[in-house]
Amino acid sequence: MYKIKVLIADDHSLMRQGLKQILELENDIEVIAQASNGTEAVKLARELQPDVILMDINMPEVSGLQAIKELKERKSPSRIIVLTIHEDREYLFKTLQMGAEGYVLKDAEPSVLIEAIRTVYKGQNYIQSNMTTELVKEFNRVTLRDKDKGEKKKLTAREIEVLELIAEGMINKEIAKQLYISEKTVKNHVSNIFKKLNVSDRTQAAIYAFKHNIKS
Repeated sequence: MYKIKVLIADDHSLMRQGLKQILELENDIEVIAQASNGTEAVKLARELQPDVILMDINMPEVSGLQAIKELKERKSPSRIIVLTIHEDREYLFKTLQMGAEGYVLKDAEPSVLIEAIRTVYKGQNYIQSNMTTELVKEFNRVTLRDKDKGEKKKLTAREIEVLELIAEGMINKEIAKQLYISEKTVKNHVSNIFKKLNVSDRTQAAIYAFKHNIKS
């Protein structure tokens, strides 16, 4: 029987060892490596090409978010499940926008994580059920808002560029560097985007970009 090869990336040794013991009770899962930070995760992923990576978000040196971005930019074949304590929508949408295939909370039952691993290995996405509810709520909110055509105005080419980068999870400082403009100018663009799209935060703006396939 082929075993799903898993890489665990988490800065807590006890968490890594505990996960390894739980996962290897399954006949079809094998933990082939462990990483304590994002740098190690990227290095091991490139060397070993695991089927699935369990990626923590908050890690030293290079964060899980940065590791996800680098692996996706390098077209890594490994599928990534974010395993985190963060329940807020911001992290969920950010990691999905960056290309992660799964999102599971650390307090989930072992059976949930095992199901997530098997699901993403088969080429599907997996979001823990209570987080899926939040996702649907937000998409419904944006959909209802889109029905009010009178509230929307056309974005400028520069605003579309900024919105794209917001959707990729960049903060204002990173956007300013990417577009060779000042951080103050970025703030003005972000404010205009929020007004034109009638959204109140970056998460909702990113959802809009995702739904409407906004590209410059």
